[in-house]
Amino acid sequence: MVKVGISSCLVGHKVRFDGGHKASDFCQNNLGKFVEYVPLCPEMGIGLPAPRPSIRLEENEAGETRAVITSTGEDITNRLSQYASDRKDLFKGLSGYVLCAKSPSCGLERVRLYTPGEKANRKAGVGVFAQRLRELEPAMPMEEDGRLNDPHLRENFVTRLFVYAEWKSLPQPLAKKDILAFHTRHKLLLLAHNQSMYRALGKQLGELDSMDENFTNNYILEVMQALSKPASKSNHTNVLQHVQGYFKQQLSTVEREALAQVILDYRQGVEPLSAPMSLLKHYLKMYPKPYLLGQSYFQPYPQALGLRYAL
Repeated sequence: MVKVGISSCLVGHKVRFDGGHKASDFCQNNLGKFVEYVPLCPEMGIGLPAPRPSIRLEENEAGETRAVITSTGEDITNRLSQYASDRKDLFKGLSGYVLCAKSPSCGLERVRLYTPGEKANRKAGVGVFAQRLRELEPAMPMEEDGRLNDPHLRENFVTRLFVYAEWKSLPQPLAKKDILAFHTRHKLLLLAHNQSMYRALGKQLGELDSMDENFTNNYILEVMQALSKPASKSNHTNVLQHVQGYFKQQLSTVEREALAQVILDYRQGVEPLSAPMSLLKHYLKMYPKPYLLGQSYFQPYPQALGLRYAL
C-alpha cells in the first residue's frame, strides 16, 4: 500500500489550536481508499495541548522566520524543526504528503508572516515543519489541503504521488536498466507536463556511462519537478495526436476523423480529457501496441479516482 503523510487534522483528529479538526473530504473519502495515511501533528508532537494558545510566524531583525506562541512570546521554531528531523527515517517510507494550509507549522506557502510585536503581516511564510520536510525529502510530492479543491492541482498531485510511489518500489540498489525502464514507462507523461525537461532527461540518460547515488537523486528530483506543473491542454493535445499516429494503419478514415475530432473537442474545452483517453484506450485494446501498453500516461493512478473527468 502506498504510504502518504498527512496533517492529523485533515483526517479528523481533533488536534487544532481550537480543539477541532479540518477533515478533508477528498483525502478521507476518495484518495484514502487507495493509500495508507501516516498522520502527524507537529504541535501535538512537541507536547502542546489541544486547544492551545495560537502560534504565528514572525520575521526577526536578522530576516529569520520564527514560530512564536503569541501569548507568551515563546520561540518554538527549533522544537518544530527537530520534530521533523527526528522522523527522517519515517519520511523515507512515504510517497507523498498532504499538509494543512496556512498553518505556521505545516503551511507550504503564503503563511502569514508577522512583524514582531505588530499586527502587520504579509502572506510570504512557509511553515517550520513543512520547510524542514522539504529539506529532508526534496523530491517527495507535497500539497496543501486547500489546493486539492482545484481539479487540475488535485490531479497533478495524485499523478506525482503514484509516480513517486513507483520509483520508491524499484529494487535497491538501483541498476541502470531499472532507471531506463522507469523513464521509458513515463515518457509520454513527462512529454505532457514539460517538453524541455523531457528532452533534457532523455539526453542525460542517453549519455549515461556510470550511475551513482548522486545521479539517481538528481534524476528523480528533476522528474518530479517536471511533473509538478499541471499539463496544459496544448501539451496533452500534442501527446494525444502523437498516440493517434500509432493507429493510422488500423483505423478507417471515418474512425481516424472521429478520433481527431474528439481530440480537437478536448483542445477547445468541449470534451474532458477522459473523452479522447477512453477512445484511445479502446483502440489500444483492439490493436495492442507494446510501447503504448507500457505507458503510465494512460493510467497514472487508480481509474476509480475519476480525476480526468474534470480536466
